[in-house]
Amino acid sequence: MNRIPALIIAMTALTVAAAPAIADMYKSGGGNLYAGANYTFVDVDVDNGGSADLGTLSGKVGGYITPYFGLEARAGFGVDDDRIGAGTDLEADNFFGGYATVNVVNESPFTPYGIIGFTRYELESSGFQDSSDEDESGLSYGIGANMVINETLSGNLEYMRYLDEDDFVIDGIGLGLTLNF
Repeated sequence: MNRIPALIIAMTALTVAAAPAIADMYKSGGGNLYAGANYTFVDVDVDNGGSADLGTLSGKVGGYITPYFGLEARAGFGVDDDRIGAGTDLEADNFFGGYATVNVVNESPFTPYGIIGFTRYELESSGFQDSSDEDESGLSYGIGANMVINETLSGNLEYMRYLDEDDFVIDGIGLGLTLNF
């Protein structure tokens, strides 16, 4: 049995729980742990010149190791598909990933951040005669900003480049809400 993933998760949870309270240091974070949901407008550009506009819904959980550095996990699924060309439907089956955030701590209600990590994305395409699943994983990165709504709730806007593969590129602009604990 491989215990390394469980050990990493346990060490991360202990580190997050042991980090000092940061709620008073900046306004757009109420605590060390958070959970949230995002709707993302996804753009898939295919190497043959086609593109599709998809919609995904995702959840995230994470924690701040320090006021400037955080770790989070995300998972989601497609809620809106699109057609590429004359007869190929494309949809996002699911995706998940792990990420690190670098936060620009300040006294305003906005906290800009950069995010980097790895994402596994599964796309399904179906046409008149065939269907196929494309399952890819790779480096993801983006930028965003959290905005305080009240002590425990914040909103966010984010741009992510989920995957940049040889035959397609997946980008997204997400809007979400985050509950800080």
